[in-house]
Amino acid sequence: MIRHMLRDIRKQYERSALNELEAEENPFDQFQIWLDTALNSDEQEPTAMILSTVDRQMQPHARVVLLKDFSPVGFVFYTNYEGNKAKEMEDNNRIQLLFFWQSLERQVRVTGRVEKLSATVSDDYFASRPVDSQLGAWASEQSTVIPSAEYLDERFEFFQKKFGESVSRPPHWGGYLVHPITFEFWQGRPNRLHDRLYYSKNEAGEWNIERLAP
Repeated sequence: MIRHMLRDIRKQYERSALNELEAEENPFDQFQIWLDTALNSDEQEPTAMILSTVDRQMQPHARVVLLKDFSPVGFVFYTNYEGNKAKEMEDNNRIQLLFFWQSLERQVRVTGRVEKLSATVSDDYFASRPVDSQLGAWASEQSTVIPSAEYLDERFEFFQKKFGESVSRPPHWGGYLVHPITFEFWQGRPNRLHDRLYYSKNEAGEWNIERLAP
């Protein structure tokens, strides 16, 4: 019964369209337009993006992280430097980001190379976080096996007593910058004839735009 119900789920995409004449020549400009639209929409997590990495066994891994800055240089997010994704990015700096804005019927895929941000930039962002979030960065030994949720609470309380309201950035926590190599903008369309515009650079360093079949 459940299987039958799943295969019968249908949604007709018809909110918008994306064509080569209206799209920006520079994918950074196009992304900024779509990001601004998402930020001003009903999306619950407009800055959420799926980060995909590959480990040494060539096994892909994906998880949701939050976009914390965007510029013509690239995409910025922050995390624990000792977690699984950090180890995977250390071994293989080629990653992919995926944004999915459901209410807008849009996706953006970005392939790129990732590198650590400077300690100064990470310090600046860490200082802007709420104190509880700062303490959480100290309390969580990301990706390690822990005995219970209470253990995590106890570590949080330990660092809360240690630092009070003045929390320094942990040396194992900081930012990453993704330098894009390609962009793909996906706009849902009726009858599954979705719009897909793919941006890649030519030998002259200029962005090419190609339409992909859905």
